[in-house]
Amino acid sequence: MPQTTSPTAILDFWFGAHAGDSATAQARQQLWWSKNAVVDAEIRERFGPAVAAAAAGAYREWASEPRGRLALILLFDQFPRNIYRETPQAFAHDGLALRLALDGIATAADRPLRAIERVFCYLPLEHAESLALQERSVALFTALADSVPEADRKTFAGFADYAVRHRDVIRRFGRFPHRNRILGRTSTAAEEQFLQQPGSSF
Repeated sequence: MPQTTSPTAILDFWFGAHAGDSATAQARQQLWWSKNAVVDAEIRERFGPAVAAAAAGAYREWASEPRGRLALILLFDQFPRNIYRETPQAFAHDGLALRLALDGIATAADRPLRAIERVFCYLPLEHAESLALQERSVALFTALADSVPEADRKTFAGFADYAVRHRDVIRRFGRFPHRNRILGRTSTAAEEQFLQQPGSSF
C-alpha cells in the first residue's frame, strides 16, 4: 500500500504557509525551479508512492473539487520532474496532468484557487509539445497576470513571460530540444546550436 497522503499534505508542502501570492512565489522558488538533489530525494521519499498510486488510478475522487484536482496535477506534472530527473519518466505523466488541467479549465475548477495555485493548473499546457496548447498557455498566463492586484503584477508577468518563451521554442522547433537527449531523440543542427544558448533548457 502507498503511504497515506492527501491534497492538503501535497499543497501545504508545495505552497507553504505564506499569505501573499508574490511572497509565496519568492519563498518557494528554490523548491519549485532549482535542480537540487536534496529536494529531489525528499519529494521521492515523501510522494513517490503517491505518484505511482495516482497513476494507477488511486485518488481519482480528488478531482471532484478544485484543490484536490490541483494536488493531482502536482503529482503528475511537477513531482515526476524531481523524482525522475534526467530520465524519460520525468515526462511520462504529462498526459495525465494535461487532461486534468484541460478538464479543470473547461469546468472553471481553476477559478476558486489562489492566483499562485492557478499557475500550476496551467503549467501542463506550458509543458506540452503542441503549438495550439502553447498558444492557450500564453493566453491563460497573460489573463492571469492581468487579473492580479497591482502589487503582484511583476511576479505574474514573469510567469507570462516564461509561457511566451516556451511557446516560442515550440513554434520554432515543434518540440523542446532540451528533452532530446533524455528521450533518445536526435537533435538537429539548429537545435544543437540553440542548446548552446543560456536559458535554452529552462
